[in-house]
Amino acid sequence: MTPGKKLQGLVAATITPMTPDGQINLSVIRQYVDYLVSEQNVKNVFVNGTTGEGLSLNIQERKQLAEEWVCQGKEKLDHVIIHVGALSLPESQELARHAAAIGASGIAVIAPFFFKPTNKDELIAFLQKVASEAPAVPFYYYHIPLLTGVKIRVEGLLDGIKERIPTFQGVKFSDTDLLDLAQCINKNEREQFAFLYGVDEQLLSALAIGADGAVGSTYNYLGRQTNLMLQAFAKPDLALARKYQFLTGEFLNFVIKLGFGVAQTKAVMTFVSGIPMGPPRLPLVDASEEFIVKAKAKLDSIVWPDGD
Repeated sequence: MTPGKKLQGLVAATITPMTPDGQINLSVIRQYVDYLVSEQNVKNVFVNGTTGEGLSLNIQERKQLAEEWVCQGKEKLDHVIIHVGALSLPESQELARHAAAIGASGIAVIAPFFFKPTNKDELIAFLQKVASEAPAVPFYYYHIPLLTGVKIRVEGLLDGIKERIPTFQGVKFSDTDLLDLAQCINKNEREQFAFLYGVDEQLLSALAIGADGAVGSTYNYLGRQTNLMLQAFAKPDLALARKYQFLTGEFLNFVIKLGFGVAQTKAVMTFVSGIPMGPPRLPLVDASEEFIVKAKAKLDSIVWPDGD
């Protein structure tokens, strides 16, 4: 891993591999790391988030996964960010201390979403209590209001946040409110915060207003193509960048109509990578065989600009 390097570019929101009987399967993480690096050119990961079913895992499972990703990522990955958010403040603090102890590159926290903070001061108070347990580890806020129901705008949240959370480094912004994201970027240029977009099918739009990169599930299996989109955008060759974004959107639009979530992401990653991701944990249920056949046929039919 690369201490001090700014988190940017693509970050794979990792899937949690499971055995057929629903236990976490640590044995494939090494292969998973090698696949991301060699096949997808993705060297940053976000562990135990939404795609990783983090809130469906117990504390010990989350610790074991964090340890394995940090261990296997040494000398191979640039950043291993561990999501340590939980509904219980003491549990989140325990996970933060653990992430610091094992040498994670950073920690991220989602807003608590059963008893919810109702304003930015309440949310910052929660985040600060977690961040303070890992005082030497970069801290990121994980903003995903569609799932949490916490719709506190990030623009306001960031005002003076460094005074409350000295380790604050940026946001995983998983929302379609590009006005909020744009205001965050515009008002915080001097802070050098990392703004990583989390809605994969709209990444190009976020790049256009200054996002530093992205955290998402599709970068597990479409990372190489999305990296080519980033390169095209940087040239800039916007026509080529749009082609990549449109084709990613074509696939996602197709599978969303079939019903697309974590279970289906596991199925796609399994047939693309050959690494068994196993079933999701209840209340999620396995992707149907019909979904797998249709999704694979659709992905295979896409002709990318690079010819793959």
